[in-house]
Amino acid sequence: MSPNPTLGRRLQGLFIAGLLTLLPIWLTWVVIKFVFVLLSDVSRPFIDPLLQSLATSSPATLGWLAQAWVKTALGLIATVATVLIAGWLTRRVLGQRLLRWFEALIGRVPLANTVYGSARKLLDILQTKPDGTQRVVLIDFPHNDMKTLGFVTRVMREAGTGRELAAVYVPTTPNPTSGYLEIVPVERMTPTDWTVDQAMSFIISGGAVAPETIPFSPPGDRDREA
Repeated sequence: MSPNPTLGRRLQGLFIAGLLTLLPIWLTWVVIKFVFVLLSDVSRPFIDPLLQSLATSSPATLGWLAQAWVKTALGLIATVATVLIAGWLTRRVLGQRLLRWFEALIGRVPLANTVYGSARKLLDILQTKPDGTQRVVLIDFPHNDMKTLGFVTRVMREAGTGRELAAVYVPTTPNPTSGYLEIVPVERMTPTDWTVDQAMSFIISGGAVAPETIPFSPPGDRDREA
């Protein structure tokens, strides 16, 4: 006797509905885990010895402080508090002076100054509006009939011809902190009117959060087709 097709379709519908419900939760968890768990690991060397000392001093009442989930939670809270305090300080004169002192100190370390300086410039670029070139663009990848989303970080010129070339950072999905760099002729880029926040939502959601329409061909190609 063959299985009930109606039951099969119902189970398939329930499975798809459950998958669509859990997918955004999973994507959110991936981002939160990457950011906050990584940050909590930074404060763990300071939190763990303190909690262990308190638990040893009074095992009957404070012994629960030595449990792993307590260390993780307090490490996370301490890290978030540190980030908030750092954000508050950067808006004060004292905090800005400390930041300049720290950057000057980092600048004296050969490898650290390259890593920190490059990361700082990338974040500053993504937070400011570019001059003459749209920040969020589409570029050909892996061939002319397919596109990927990227952020223009700098515009240069080709030696000899003077043709404009753009350095485009292409983040990966759903973790935009990893990616790769492409050098693309400016005329081959497809500009968009997206903000950086809209582009990030598009990347993290795997394309689910997107406008109804989007440009696909570079302006030069559209003019020739017209």
